[in-house]
Amino acid sequence: MSVIDCDYLPADKVVIPPELELLIVRKASAMAVAFEKQALDQLTKDARRALLRGTEPRRVIREMRL
Repeated sequence: MSVIDCDYLPADKVVIPPELELLIVRKASAMAVAFEKQALDQLTKDARRALLRGTEPRRVIREMRL
């Protein structure tokens, strides 16, 4: 049996309704916004902590790969 003729591959293509696609896109967008906010907060917190310890700004930039 070749790879293309495998029994476990679905024969029917599932069509996602446009309404469901729109809801998925909206949800993904909301999740991306939340993740971006969390990442920004964490990076700012880490940079602030490093600067308070006396780390040079250039080193913070390098270590955070900014």
